[in-house]
Amino acid sequence: MNKKLVNFIVKKYLRFDKKNPFISISAILAFVGVSIGVMVLILSMAIMNGTAKEFEKKLFTMNYPLTIYSKFKNSIDESVLTTIQEKYPHLQFSPYISSQAIIQSGDSMSGGMIFGIIPQKEAAINSIYKESLGDLKLRKYDIITGAGISDKLYLNAGTKATLYFTDLNPTGFSMIPKMKRFTYKNSFKSGLNAYDKAYMYTSIEALRTLLKRPDNSYDGIHVYSEDAFEDIKQLREDLKGTGAGVIGWWQQNGNFFAAMKMEKTALFIVLMLIILVASLNIISSLLMTVMSRRKEIALLLSMGASVKEIKSIFLRLGTIIGFSGIFCGVILGFIGYWILDTFDIVSLPADVYGTAKLPLDLSSTDFISIIIGAVVIVLLSSFYPASRATKIDVIDVLRNE
Repeated sequence: MNKKLVNFIVKKYLRFDKKNPFISISAILAFVGVSIGVMVLILSMAIMNGTAKEFEKKLFTMNYPLTIYSKFKNSIDESVLTTIQEKYPHLQFSPYISSQAIIQSGDSMSGGMIFGIIPQKEAAINSIYKESLGDLKLRKYDIITGAGISDKLYLNAGTKATLYFTDLNPTGFSMIPKMKRFTYKNSFKSGLNAYDKAYMYTSIEALRTLLKRPDNSYDGIHVYSEDAFEDIKQLREDLKGTGAGVIGWWQQNGNFFAAMKMEKTALFIVLMLIILVASLNIISSLLMTVMSRRKEIALLLSMGASVKEIKSIFLRLGTIIGFSGIFCGVILGFIGYWILDTFDIVSLPADVYGTAKLPLDLSSTDFISIIIGAVVIVLLSSFYPASRATKIDVIDVLRNE
């Protein structure tokens, strides 16, 4: 193949055609369309990934990597905790007792879930609780609530609040809910409104006394693991026969992350259509070039140029337009990424999204998928006009044109 001839013709056809400006304009539009499509895809995938990871981080903290729960009984024996602590020294455990409760201060009330925990053990695996605990020394009936609860009830440090539990106390001929006054100490802000308006923490001794639970049992055990996906398999084996099971944070929120994954996939497909539409301009531009250069193509073929060389000319034309668009789109995408990540151009409601700053995180898998998808579309768009250029009837064109 004569590479010098191919390169010469390609350079000639890439110049702005003053006689047929629409051909060049169509090529420019194709270049711009591919660039914008790649840029939008990069930013969209970065935002989707960043949002998913931000929610994952919040849910990871408040839901804990692993949770051991009771399968058949209402409690887990302390011997189970002792056994797994000895066998898994690299894991951190925080046993708890939990109950639904209503908290009242003045005329305001709020419902939620209260956890009786051992403060030091909980602080070791829950950074949000640790931050709210600070240097506080909690007594038996002290309480820490989510910021949503404290804001709604106007709680200040030292304020007394009454908690009503779902367990009932018999009094003569009636039953009344158990209640107890707690001292509010502090609040935490997880970044997720659902937890800030529902979660409360107190000492495990307080709930044991109020709910009349035995000293050697727990409702569950929160577990911190660096490799939860691997540790859950081993824990399941060791917990067989104990009446306890273990569940991971990803299983507790499986529907949420499945919905986000489906949304991300749908967005990727829809935005890839931008590149597909832009590639139609590549096809139309190359086809118009073929039609306007029929004489030249016929002359080249009659003078000994091979079909392969003609095909190579138009394939290279299409790939230059498309690949330059992809390259420019990548540069624009990363510039946009840097701008959005550096400056607070877009602010989000923190109570809805868990963060006020637009979260961005472009994974290498998504980036490679974008590039491969764009390259495939460009190559397919260039192939048809290139093959069409080789099917010109040389004798007919030279005779009539």
